[in-house]
Amino acid sequence: MDDSRERAYVQRFERVFDYIGRHLGGTLDVEQLSQVANFSKFHFHRQFSHYAGIGISAYVRMMRLRHASYRLVFSKHERIIDIALDVGFDSPESFARAFRQAFGQSPSQFRKQPQWQPWKEQFRLPPKPRRAMMEVNIVDFGETKIAVLEHRGPPERVNHSVMDFIEWRKQSGLSPVKTSRTFGVVYDDPDTVEPDQFRFDICGEVANGVPDNAQGVKSGTIPGGRCAVIRHQGPHERLGENIYYLYRDWLPQSGEELRDARLFFHYLNLRSEVADHELMTDIYLPLKS
Repeated sequence: MDDSRERAYVQRFERVFDYIGRHLGGTLDVEQLSQVANFSKFHFHRQFSHYAGIGISAYVRMMRLRHASYRLVFSKHERIIDIALDVGFDSPESFARAFRQAFGQSPSQFRKQPQWQPWKEQFRLPPKPRRAMMEVNIVDFGETKIAVLEHRGPPERVNHSVMDFIEWRKQSGLSPVKTSRTFGVVYDDPDTVEPDQFRFDICGEVANGVPDNAQGVKSGTIPGGRCAVIRHQGPHERLGENIYYLYRDWLPQSGEELRDARLFFHYLNLRSEVADHELMTDIYLPLKS
């Protein structure tokens, strides 16, 4: 298959993944999805399984449970029955059975004390192909004061740290989520570092220093300077694909050199606000002047 035909093939599956993400509460059967992809319904199930590494019904179920799990934890004001129906389950009972089968916890147990390791094992997203070219902009980022919660340990426990940081934001009022930018500072590649050595900082913009607090949030700074920026749309678990693009494809051809500062994320919206396919994140790669 030549490059143009392969890209067209990939784009058809990307349309399917996007359609599923946008219609989790609706009917998602083989006939409908094959029409989205413009494939024969007689072969689509096998094509999908070969491409995604998982069957259609299993993938849809995974996406519904994935979206529901975030809403359970980060939108605690929502009723479980409303979440279940919104993501396409016929009843709270069928939702509870599927949830417990996947994670070994009921939805209410997960809401109170989520076990993220079984969650991570369930949600391995299908690989995406390497992209030929992506838009990269160079900007001057201004030095920014931040509140920092240092996560140290397995990547699957980052969400526990996120919950602690959310609690600090609510209690302190020093970095309101509606008016203050949210950042993540990257130390390690979760695919290559030992899990207990993984480091990641969860950050929120502040105007002044951070007093002592129960969550262990500290004062910090993101240094200013030139940065290459690439925009990622979709799940945070796929951020690494665009990071690899910056380092592997864009940087060698750009003539730019890296500055002694850490790569960081600016989260333009959050999982408590939007579905996974609507997430928008800017990735900043610091460059020399």
